[in-house]
Amino acid sequence: MTEQPPTHSASSDRPQTKRTSTWSLRPRMVVAAVIAALAVGTAVGVTATRLAQPDVSLAPEIKTPQPASQEEADNRFYALCRLAKDSFNAGKIEDARKYARELIAMTPQYRGDWNYGNAVHDANMVLGRIAVREGNITDAKGYLTIAGKSPGSPQMDSFGPNVSLAKDLLERGERQVVLEYLELCRTFWTMHLGRLDEWRQQIDAGAIPDFGANLDY
Repeated sequence: MTEQPPTHSASSDRPQTKRTSTWSLRPRMVVAAVIAALAVGTAVGVTATRLAQPDVSLAPEIKTPQPASQEEADNRFYALCRLAKDSFNAGKIEDARKYARELIAMTPQYRGDWNYGNAVHDANMVLGRIAVREGNITDAKGYLTIAGKSPGSPQMDSFGPNVSLAKDLLERGERQVVLEYLELCRTFWTMHLGRLDEWRQQIDAGAIPDFGANLDY
């Protein structure tokens, strides 16, 4: 998503002349040139593919432990959202960071899974809350935006996302990025029943909405 490099062979009965050494180098030169071109083309293709795929986190990539079975890997993937959120709420910040980053590292393997959207949103939400706690508001805003670009999930499509990071940023006066996040959530939260509009009006008025259960999901 290669073409074999062209080859050149001299006739066996061709007389040996001074030109023989020059022509014998041409196949090697052609092969080398083709290999170099293919290498450049591959690099460009890989770069273009990466640019075409949205990042799901600002966090650095980490290596994940190899599970004993696919079932074990699936169960781990499903558990990590809650582990990351519960660890943060319990004040276990390094555990929360570790679980969120592990979740991010696993997401490429689960693009078609029902939990993929939850993983994208919640891992970035937790990392954003950690960034707020550490005073890195710019990073936190970036995480919020990426979280809002989640494709959604059965849970979030019905009940909406956990908006704890949005609340953290509102408490620090970051209204615009929160409004943009809520508009992103509108693309998947089809059953918000007017709550997104109500929250937007309250934020426009300078208030912090009562997000209710959306701080616990």
